[in-house]
Amino acid sequence: MFTGGVGALVDLPNFSVLVSGLDSWRYDNVPDHAPIEEPRLLAAVQRIPGNRQVKELRPAPWMDDSDSGANSPAARVGVPTVPFPTWLRCTACDELAPLASKTFLFENDRPSRPHDARFFHERCARKKGRRPLAVPARFVLACPAGHLDDFPYRQFVHYGQPCPKVGKFSRMRMKDQGGNLGANVTLQCLSCEAQRNMRDALGDNSSGLPHCRGRHPHLGTFAEDGCDQRPRVLVVGASNQWFAQTLSVLSLPQSPARELEGLVEHYWEQLAPLPPAMYPYARENVSALRAFEKWNDAELAAAVERVRARREGQDGDDQGDRLDLRTPEWETLSSLPAPDPDPNFALRRDPDGVPAPLKRIFCDVAQVERLREVRALVGFTRLDAPDPEDSELVTRAPLSREEPTWVPASEVRGEGVFLRVPEELLAAWERRVENSEALRRHREAYAQYRRNRYSGRIRGEFDEMRHWPGARYIALHTLSHLLIRTIALDCGYSSASLSERIYTSTPEDPRGGILISTAVPDSEGTLGGLVSQAEPDRLVWLVRRALRDATRCSSDPLCKERLPQPYADFLHGAACHVCLFVSETTCERGNRFLDRRFVVPVDDPELALFGELP
Repeated sequence: MFTGGVGALVDLPNFSVLVSGLDSWRYDNVPDHAPIEEPRLLAAVQRIPGNRQVKELRPAPWMDDSDSGANSPAARVGVPTVPFPTWLRCTACDELAPLASKTFLFENDRPSRPHDARFFHERCARKKGRRPLAVPARFVLACPAGHLDDFPYRQFVHYGQPCPKVGKFSRMRMKDQGGNLGANVTLQCLSCEAQRNMRDALGDNSSGLPHCRGRHPHLGTFAEDGCDQRPRVLVVGASNQWFAQTLSVLSLPQSPARELEGLVEHYWEQLAPLPPAMYPYARENVSALRAFEKWNDAELAAAVERVRARREGQDGDDQGDRLDLRTPEWETLSSLPAPDPDPNFALRRDPDGVPAPLKRIFCDVAQVERLREVRALVGFTRLDAPDPEDSELVTRAPLSREEPTWVPASEVRGEGVFLRVPEELLAAWERRVENSEALRRHREAYAQYRRNRYSGRIRGEFDEMRHWPGARYIALHTLSHLLIRTIALDCGYSSASLSERIYTSTPEDPRGGILISTAVPDSEGTLGGLVSQAEPDRLVWLVRRALRDATRCSSDPLCKERLPQPYADFLHGAACHVCLFVSETTCERGNRFLDRRFVVPVDDPELALFGELP
């Protein structure tokens, strides 16, 4: 889902493999497999171009079997992979050849120990004792369109021409000479003695590489019309060879307004053509519309108009649905009274409300005792990480050859703490910092960040400030990281076992909330340890320590003086690994949009959301 999904290179002990596309996944041997039910997430997945035929969210194929033998039914169930790259190098004689040449053979003498599987060089000239190991060649080609290919070693050494002695099937050797000036790998043709260093293919020199062939090795296909993108050389194991594109939702009870809109969506074909004056007649004569008896005509008409506006505004735009995934969650978490508990959700508030020392900081504190999060993998990218708020900045690679009828998904059950900051406090602070130099620098850095990632594939004019999260988001996001780090340091939680969801918006639709929840499906996420941090006395101590620790950092004064600089490609201010950064699985924005000066007094007290600490 996050590091080794469809299309990703995965390192095994002796070679590397590529996770195959969904067409190769088989559930025939998993008789009791069942899809994951989450209608709201499924609807959002279906809105994404190329995923309109998706009908199910499925977990990875897996079978529970006490028999660990190589011939057990469970041993034949799993996610299929293929060896990649297909060029290997002998560790003894440095001979370089593709698997198709049969130069290297495969062995797995003990199927019960798959980590011992390996490729070996049978006819190695330097063989002594056991047949020498063959390892993957170090380099592959990738392009921003999501294609991946083997490096063209023979063509590269001969400058695009066949070997003058034996043609296109010449034998090759790869010798790594080491050094501290980057890659120093020499490729040599054993037939004509031609040789070339890999440095000629790296950096600005990569312009001499052939055009991308449009290859998707995880699907076994090539693009019909080729690819016009310039390929880049990657080292096997590079972190930018695969980035997941995922969607996630919380399984929450619907608020009354959201329940009505859900029914309107369900019966849209019957309701859309009707004028409001026909609603009473329709209720009496159309049995399906009797589901609306709890609401009067005015409420029903308003809901129909909201759904109509959303449908018209989102026609052909997948971003509206993605942003709207947070709206039902905000409505449920902030609703008073709390919704009735169900097997997937239970929320409780202290009868005395927010502890007195924290009333200036929070207007609502809720303990989410049961929580279910469902995540779906909808695609992946190469070279450029996808922006969760603007997926069109990069090209999404497909998960299957045909339009998929299902996508991989997972569910995590845990607990959480919901905190809401007073709207009056946030609105006054936004007005105070709106024209500040610090916020101006953050805006300029965001525009530069977007320009650096603009690929030219977007239709129409490029808006460099599209999806700018705003000052409110930076403050709430920073506050969330402060609390997560304090919980991890003091309460025994690993920060990687926690996740965050920031609920923020424009002044026309005011929101200001933080949900910190468990993000791992083990005992750390279900034993009540996180919920207990929202008990009044505990929460007061936790918030006081988080805010007071934020006023200083071991990297000060370098950290507290930092602001985004022109031409620098980062989106944080007074923040670093010592004081604010958390693991990538915890932060919803990749440790971007963080700045301590916007939460506590660091340099200018006027910039701080909380000028006086509790």
